[in-house]
Amino acid sequence: MAHPSAGSPSGTPAFSGPPAFSGPPAFSGPDALPTGGTPSIALTDVSFAWPDGTEVFSGLNLRVPSATYSLIGANGAGKSTLLGLIARRLLPATGSVVVHGEVAFVPQQPFDDPAVTVADALGISAIRAAIVRIESGSVDEHDFSIVGDDWNVEERATATLARLRLPTDLDRRVGELSGGEATMLAIAAQLLRQPAVLLLDEPTNNLDTRSRTMLFDEIDSFPGTVLVVSHDLELLDRVDATLELYRGQVRVFGGGYTHYRDIVDTEQSAAAAAVATAAADLRKQKRELIDAQIKLDRRARTAATAEREKRVPKIVAHLRRDAAQVSAGKLRNTHRDDVTSATARHDAATQEIRDDRQARIVVPEPDLAARAQVVVGDGLRIDGPERVALVGPNGSGKSTLIADVIAAGQIVVDYALVPQRITFDDETRTIAQSFADDHPDIDAQQIRAHLAHFLFRGARADRVIAELSGGERLRVALAAALVGEPTPKLLILDEPTNNLDLDTVTQLVGALESWSGALLVVSHDQGFLDRIGVDRVVDLGAEPAGG
Repeated sequence: MAHPSAGSPSGTPAFSGPPAFSGPPAFSGPDALPTGGTPSIALTDVSFAWPDGTEVFSGLNLRVPSATYSLIGANGAGKSTLLGLIARRLLPATGSVVVHGEVAFVPQQPFDDPAVTVADALGISAIRAAIVRIESGSVDEHDFSIVGDDWNVEERATATLARLRLPTDLDRRVGELSGGEATMLAIAAQLLRQPAVLLLDEPTNNLDTRSRTMLFDEIDSFPGTVLVVSHDLELLDRVDATLELYRGQVRVFGGGYTHYRDIVDTEQSAAAAAVATAAADLRKQKRELIDAQIKLDRRARTAATAEREKRVPKIVAHLRRDAAQVSAGKLRNTHRDDVTSATARHDAATQEIRDDRQARIVVPEPDLAARAQVVVGDGLRIDGPERVALVGPNGSGKSTLIADVIAAGQIVVDYALVPQRITFDDETRTIAQSFADDHPDIDAQQIRAHLAHFLFRGARADRVIAELSGGERLRVALAAALVGEPTPKLLILDEPTNNLDLDTVTQLVGALESWSGALLVVSHDQGFLDRIGVDRVVDLGAEPAGG
């Protein structure tokens, strides 16, 4: 099902920059941010749906002035779609998107062709060629129009590359760069354009510690508006404000991610209390309805007995019965209305409980003795349920070390590997079909139960793999690694937080907190490593010159 891969991300793409555009000045309104100023980004009544009819946004409004923002939300919430709309790579079905000034966009996969040069990626090849022709004697007006006022473009380009500690050889192929270098090159290409708005989609993926620090410095010093999608907690706490995309709408929180979580946690505690209060009131109203019905039934039986025994005149008995029926109807209706109102209050309170806060991944609990040998290699040794982080700069050989340890048979217990690059044999299959095909010895009910532990309950297990988000693919790979018997005693994760939303990272942290086996994790994400509580760090050496 999911196949391991070793090494850094390969085949870095050829950059095709987003079309630059400018519109009329953005406007302010009653829903503008309290920081004031002219909005640099304004979306008004925007709706968007994919060709198959799947709606992403309906009536979306957003106005933000110039500042640095994070955009957070669950996988599939529409973060990348929103960036695409702002960059005008996507067009809304209704509404308007206005950006004040030029916008630059760095997507998660910025390059498609590893054969292009650094100069191509920076968008300066045509200017360089025109300058060469002019210096060789060309008087063609077209060459001069290509250059314009940008005679020092090569010097600016190499200065930008040097500032980001990237190779300054403009004729070097993009495919020769590491994944981190390719990401920083894509960012350099956009910075060279001096845009007013910079959009970054998961920019810290594949970046080592030094490159992340340089990225943070660039964001801090950027003079315009930055909107970044990321799961990197350090980056998310450096922003001026947090934009949360939830249920198709954007909500603004002043400050970084920690402040956002504090607010949401407080709101959810209050919402949980409101649900408990509403549930108690609903039970009370239902009890009172039942008690009232019992009382009315008792009265009706008493009245019927008196009439049968002729203890009162017939006309009086009929009048009493009619009056009692009217009174009983009013009482029943009153209690039913009370139950209806209490149900509505309970439903409304329940709606405030966020479904993205409830899901938990459940992993098996292997039995591993404290001093049991797990990995016995010369370069790496693990004993018992140790939690070991394998760190180091890009290109230092972290994934290669794991592959070598596996190939040499130095892992002496059953193990599971979730690789950095998660691939599947047939992505047209559903999740449940894939598990059934790959594990014919496990019955369908057991497979469904196992998938439910990884948040694929009911119809969610029938989703086609090709349609899954990055976080969902990670959960499928983790489920595949831990299915069946015997339960692995060592879990190996290679850069598991790449392409994950924050809620999936939180779910993964929760799962790893309950993991009782040994754990080997490759990650540049120090915040993630801190949260899962590693026992030991193995550093593969000093960082090289590149990202």
